[in-house]
Amino acid sequence: MTPNPFLGVFFHWLGGLASGSFYVPYRGVKKWSWETYWLAGGFFSWIIMPWLLGLTMTNDLLGVLSHASHRTLFFAWLFGVMWGLGGLTFGLTMRYLGMSLGMGVALGFCAAFGTLIPPIFKGELAGIAASRAGQITLVGIAVCLAGIAVAALAGLSKERELPEEKKKEVIKEFNFSKGMLVATFSGIMSASFAYGLDAAAPIAALSLKAGTTPIWSGLPKLVVVLLGGFTTNFIWCVILNLKNKTGYQYFSPTIRPEHAATPAPTAADLQAPRLLNYFFCALAGTTWYFQFFFYTMGETQMGKFAFSSWTLHMASIIIFSTMWGWFLHEWKGSSRRTHTFIAAGIAILILSTLVIGYGNYLKVVVEK
Repeated sequence: MTPNPFLGVFFHWLGGLASGSFYVPYRGVKKWSWETYWLAGGFFSWIIMPWLLGLTMTNDLLGVLSHASHRTLFFAWLFGVMWGLGGLTFGLTMRYLGMSLGMGVALGFCAAFGTLIPPIFKGELAGIAASRAGQITLVGIAVCLAGIAVAALAGLSKERELPEEKKKEVIKEFNFSKGMLVATFSGIMSASFAYGLDAAAPIAALSLKAGTTPIWSGLPKLVVVLLGGFTTNFIWCVILNLKNKTGYQYFSPTIRPEHAATPAPTAADLQAPRLLNYFFCALAGTTWYFQFFFYTMGETQMGKFAFSSWTLHMASIIIFSTMWGWFLHEWKGSSRRTHTFIAAGIAILILSTLVIGYGNYLKVVVEK
């Protein structure tokens, strides 16, 4: 199969749409703590969907995993654990900064580290930069980072313009300094997902050997890497459930009377919101998984410059998450200057995806 980089860009856009949208259904969850709905959704993201689609869309998933070396499985899982630290703090980033600014800052660090570290570690960066196609691809990555910087600048401009009460209207727990610290840590650790996929490359090769169609060959990698992410998030959320005494929310009524004199709600009152909470968590978790479902499809189309897939993924996420920020009125009350910044940031990010796609196209078609 000859790679098609522009089809790869399209798949990465679909993945970005899924990632930029996944947090929206969580807004429908009522009277559950963050740790409860994050873990409930996470079961769909990290366990149910990877195994379901891995078993149905690839050949002999269990056989492929059993034939992978212990070293491959361990490092894919370990990088998933490290990514999990970034993933769970990513939820806190959304709480403190909102979707637009939070994703801009966290994904800026994530894009830089996740894209460049693998080829640097392998000693491939100089070789990539030696060809015209590689130079264009690296320029596209630089343009992407510039677009992320402009998008983050828009968020900073918004933060400076709005009074505290206005920020709280849209983002109830807005805290710029705390949010920036969490976003920085989250972005750097989240880049480990790219390392995990790279470490899991032998699993994809085994899946191809087992007869899996090339475009689905990356799905078995997700089973292992996401298991690592589940490990971290499960431990942390259970700790919070115990500490905050919120574990009852998974199985018991979603509303607990504050005082003994408060009439207890009826079973009918409680069942509907609890089922709705699970529905929204399942929707959010499934949507989240599809970002990497499409990512692995896009990665198969990028040819020898597959490392650039991480940049395309990050750019697409920021584009769509910013659009959701507009739709949810997170930019309401901002000046024309701030809106100009964010529009410019989106335009630069869109341009970067086209430049990267063109660089990969040259490598596949012209510089075979």
